[in-house]
Amino acid sequence: MKTSQNALPPHLARIVAAETPRYSDAEMARRREAVIALMAEADCDHLVFCGANRFGSVVQWLTQWPVTAEAVGVFTPGERDALFLQYVNHPTQAKLIADKADVSWGGESSIACAIATLKKRGAARERVATIGPISAEQHAAIAALYGTPKNLNRNYIRLRQVKSAEELDWFRIGAYFTDLGMMALRDGMRESLNERELGAMIEAAYVSQGGVNAIHYIGATQMRAPTVPVPRQYATTRKLMKGDAVVSEISASFWEHSGQVLRSFAFGEEPPKLYRDLHAAADAAFDAIAAVLKAGATPAQVIEASGVIEDAGFTIIDDLLHGYGGGYLPPILGTKSRPGGGALPTAPFRAGQTVVIQPNVVTTDHTAGVQTGEMVLITETGIERMHSMPRGFVVVDR
Repeated sequence: MKTSQNALPPHLARIVAAETPRYSDAEMARRREAVIALMAEADCDHLVFCGANRFGSVVQWLTQWPVTAEAVGVFTPGERDALFLQYVNHPTQAKLIADKADVSWGGESSIACAIATLKKRGAARERVATIGPISAEQHAAIAALYGTPKNLNRNYIRLRQVKSAEELDWFRIGAYFTDLGMMALRDGMRESLNERELGAMIEAAYVSQGGVNAIHYIGATQMRAPTVPVPRQYATTRKLMKGDAVVSEISASFWEHSGQVLRSFAFGEEPPKLYRDLHAAADAAFDAIAAVLKAGATPAQVIEASGVIEDAGFTIIDDLLHGYGGGYLPPILGTKSRPGGGALPTAPFRAGQTVVIQPNVVTTDHTAGVQTGEMVLITETGIERMHSMPRGFVVVDR
């Protein structure tokens, strides 16, 4: 089986083709107004926002600069953002991308530069907030002068759960690149290729078009003597063999906007009954969850729908469903046999949320497993697919 990927629609292709892709001024203004509202609720006048080591979505969301080594910014209503970066060579491009911010090298300490900016702007004690992964040292430096900063991370995460129309376009591009990677895996599997080589093949499908690797997890195991229930996070040198089950989770990104698709394949032969049953349960769980998801649905309804997994005599290892886009977002759900890590969330789903439905159905002894799923958009009446990669337990016979 070989299915070619449809081309991007013209309006999305134009975004990808831009030398420096940008959101509209109206979209960026919408984000700033939303953050100003959060600050007002917290009685704050200034916000310190940060990221480090390619983590910290608020930096990109407010300035359009994807975090590299470290970025610390100061947001003050009515002022241009001040953005301080490590290392010294990074501001050169950042000034072009984050063109509405004043971008500088952070020198010895980016947080010290941010604090100097707060002083210039007349910041008062108890009036400073933070968003992002603030380190203990950064937190202490702010607190020494301005009191304990107010942590707006939870508020920001709730804000990011619901996507604007423009954001959804960029996530559709990430989903498109992700599909290219999964199709390349399906169409390029060959006996004797190892997981590293498969990973290189996946990345090659989208890198030349503007995509960036987020993750490509792969796990291969013999279906008649299985030992791998979930995709591996780090590739091994194990080579593909006839009779393997290949399970994979792929996310490719476009300027920090990624899709996520999960699929399982039988390599070289028809799957035995165990694997047919595992995938049938995974498909049934996906369909049952998709049938209840819409604005107003609750996490409890999703978990109840997933009961088809336990009814079939199986369980899960990975999360059943999680929010996605701008981070690994709530709700993060398990099942009855493998509950989530805390209290069951009660907040209903909202239109505009993007979530990943990903039933990783495994045997109770965790020796065999399959995975299927993808990112979807929640609407008032149901879900909308963000991906075009066909579903199903495909037999790759070559």
